[in-house]
Amino acid sequence: MAKTKQFKTESKKLLHLMTHSIYTQKEIFLRELISNASDAIDKRHFLSLTDTSIPAETYEIWITPDEVNNTLIITDNGIGFTEEELINNLGTIAESGSKSFLEKMDEKNLDLIGQFGVGFYSAFMVADEVTVETRSPYASTGYKWTSNGETSYTIDEIEKETLGTTITLNLRQDDEENEETFSTYTKPYTLRSLVKKYSDYVRYPINMMVTNKKDEKESQEVETLNQMVPIWKRSKADIKDEDMNAFYKHQFGDYEDPLKVIHTSVEGMLTYTALLFIPKKAPYDFYSEKYEKGLQLYSKGVFIQDKNKDLFPDYFKFVKGLVDSADISLNISREVLQQNHQVKKIAAHLEKKIKSELESMLLHEKETYLTFYENYKNTLKYGIYESFGLNKEKLQDLILFKTNKSDDYLTLKEYIERKQIDQHAIYYATGKSKQSILNLPQMDIMKDKDLEVLLFTDEIDEFMIQVMQSYNEVPFKSIQQADTDLMDETKKEDLKSKEKDNKDIMKAIKKALKDKVKDVKLSYRLKESAVCLVSGEGISMEMEKVLKQMPNAKDIHADKILEINPDHELFQALKVIYEKDEKKINEYASILYHQALLIEGLPIEDPTEFSNHLVKLMIDSSK
Repeated sequence: MAKTKQFKTESKKLLHLMTHSIYTQKEIFLRELISNASDAIDKRHFLSLTDTSIPAETYEIWITPDEVNNTLIITDNGIGFTEEELINNLGTIAESGSKSFLEKMDEKNLDLIGQFGVGFYSAFMVADEVTVETRSPYASTGYKWTSNGETSYTIDEIEKETLGTTITLNLRQDDEENEETFSTYTKPYTLRSLVKKYSDYVRYPINMMVTNKKDEKESQEVETLNQMVPIWKRSKADIKDEDMNAFYKHQFGDYEDPLKVIHTSVEGMLTYTALLFIPKKAPYDFYSEKYEKGLQLYSKGVFIQDKNKDLFPDYFKFVKGLVDSADISLNISREVLQQNHQVKKIAAHLEKKIKSELESMLLHEKETYLTFYENYKNTLKYGIYESFGLNKEKLQDLILFKTNKSDDYLTLKEYIERKQIDQHAIYYATGKSKQSILNLPQMDIMKDKDLEVLLFTDEIDEFMIQVMQSYNEVPFKSIQQADTDLMDETKKEDLKSKEKDNKDIMKAIKKALKDKVKDVKLSYRLKESAVCLVSGEGISMEMEKVLKQMPNAKDIHADKILEINPDHELFQALKVIYEKDEKKINEYASILYHQALLIEGLPIEDPTEFSNHLVKLMIDSSK
């Protein structure tokens, strides 16, 4: 005779919470029921090894959809339940079958997915009645548990010859108003998709009987929906490159093979397997705010989370892949991590592993690394820049630069190794392209002294260097700033003498330019060029260009210093003009300034003024 029992008050509250709040997606119920079935089979298999009264079995999980009756049945041939276990595990949600089992057996190596008796109640999100028919080897008969998930449940004895559990879900009626479609869970294509998504790597076959139509005849055959053994748990020696590439393309929606595969397993205090990929090309939205980084997270082969953002830092956000760990603590819905200290430990390991693989690629697979670098260099550079350079030591040996002497990339370490013995700085210059930098007047002295200059052509470069400040205690210096410390004592004295002799014309030029420049100086760095602009202290002119592209940054200005080549014939001509007519120096000062702006790649501040002065100069020269 059936016994009716009431759920405990706390169980009623938790049940309501389970079915209305904890799970964010109703489809999760199938993952939970399959995971519980897998647990039950694990228990039976383990006990059969030591208890001869429990027969071994060919273990399987079956899914049976019934579109006509709007039901879904999940069957396993696991350990089953006694009457007492039904009451303790399904009648009292706070109890946990797997947890109690582990405590009794004290078996640390038993690989159980979750805690039965909690996830089971997710079934009531899609079903208005759930029936459990079960038989345990420790019971003389079978039992049926039935409930609508509200206030009570019934338990009755039944005849059941086989061990295991069958769960029948009477699915809710579709609710078109709230766009809830429960009948979809009787569709074979829906069930295939959900098993593939969440339970593809459950170790036991998940079978479904399907109907095939051919030549107007129908036949039934068994379809196994899951792969069971995930590729990342197979021996590396048994995995072919084409298998790994096919898995990557299918799992992460890429059409090209990955550039690099990182397959690593860690055992000990923390156990996990990671399968990571570096895509050959960056996604189209990689540098936009819409791009989401993250790794897929599995717990014992069961899919938990799609994009976990805590498993590696932003500067490695180009990595795709997954982590499977038995050590991650999950909350009762398996959707949210209960504690994150395990994730932090895994993240620390993965960060070191990715860095190590990149360093090895740079050393042993240079061409592959260059392909990687062209796609993802700015991510590494932002990694150095952010957090005030906190991670520069980790990343500085992974960045590369071209120089005025070579089209090939070199590391900062290689630059240091080939710099001149008496060179006390790492020199760099910024510009839109290599050629624009090579054309800078400031390059004159670098060519004259045969010095190598790093070429910065990415907007982030100079921001990154300002944070780094030095590499292996050698400071960075811009050749486009006022002080580059390239003069010997003899040249310093010579320049001072020329400044003294020409102080009046220099003062006149500075007065003519007013607040456009901070100072006007004679230059020691110019050889062939007549004039250039350099930055004073504070932000550089290249930084000014970048910052002015940002909102509310119109008032940002770099301190500009106009430098004039005292040995250039243009300056000699200026002196002659100044001696004849001091007033004309205003026009020539404007032309010099705008010429320097053009060379530096900066916009002309007053095109009309510049054009008028050029026209007047041409007219005067024709007279």
